[in-house]
Amino acid sequence: MPDIHADLAQRVVVDTRQLDWEPSPSGTVWRKPLYRQGGEFGPVTSLVRYAPGGAFAEHSHPEGEEILVLDGVFSDEQGDYPAGTFLMNPDGSRHSPRSEPGCTLLVRLRQYPGSDRPRLVEDTQAASSWRPGLVDGLSVRPLYSQPGYPESVALVRWAPGTQFQPHSHWGGEEIFVLEGEFADEQGRYPEGTWMRSPHLSRHQPFSDTGCLIYVRVGGLDLMSTDQAKPGP
Repeated sequence: MPDIHADLAQRVVVDTRQLDWEPSPSGTVWRKPLYRQGGEFGPVTSLVRYAPGGAFAEHSHPEGEEILVLDGVFSDEQGDYPAGTFLMNPDGSRHSPRSEPGCTLLVRLRQYPGSDRPRLVEDTQAASSWRPGLVDGLSVRPLYSQPGYPESVALVRWAPGTQFQPHSHWGGEEIFVLEGEFADEQGRYPEGTWMRSPHLSRHQPFSDTGCLIYVRVGGLDLMSTDQAKPGP
C-alpha cells in the first residue's frame, strides 16, 4: 500500500469530508487513511467506519493502538465504548473489535511503542473531567501523557472569540476538528479537518465561532527516525 503524507517535516491539512471511504479486508469496515508509512505494517492514522454489525477478526497491536469514538458504539470483548470514549491499547495487546449499531473512529496504529504504557478507557463526556485551559475561553480534557514518553493527548474546547498566544510545537502537533471551526494565521479549519504541523512549527490559533478539537503534541520528531523511547 502506498505511503500517505509520510514526510513528517511537511505541514499537512486535510478536509476529511472530501475523502472517499476505502474498504478494509474485513468487508464491513471502511477507512479514510490520513497518514501511512510502510504500508499495512507501519504507523497509520485513519478515520474508520464500522457498518452495523461490522467486525474484525482477533488481532494484535504491535506498538499500540489509540482510538477516539466519534459516533455510535465501538465494542470488543472487554466492553462497549460509546461516542466520546478515548481508548489506548498498549503494545502487544489483542482484541476482536466490532460494532453492533455501527460507529466512526479516529484511530492511530503502531505509534505508541513501549511495554509499560497502560490500557486506558476514558469517558470524555463527564463534565468533572474537564479543567480550565491556559487562557480564558479554553477548557481541556487530558487524555494521555506519561513520564519518559514525548506525547501529550487532549481534547480542547474553545469558546467563541477565544485567542491563544503565538507558540511553537516541540515534537510537532496534530489536530482533528471535532466541532465548530478552528483557525490560525494560515487558514480556517472546519469540522472534519485533520492537520499535522512539524517539529518546531509555530502559529497563533483562535476560534471566532468556538470549536472542539483533538490535539496530540510531541513525538513526530522521533517517529521520523526510529520511534525510540527517549531517555530520562
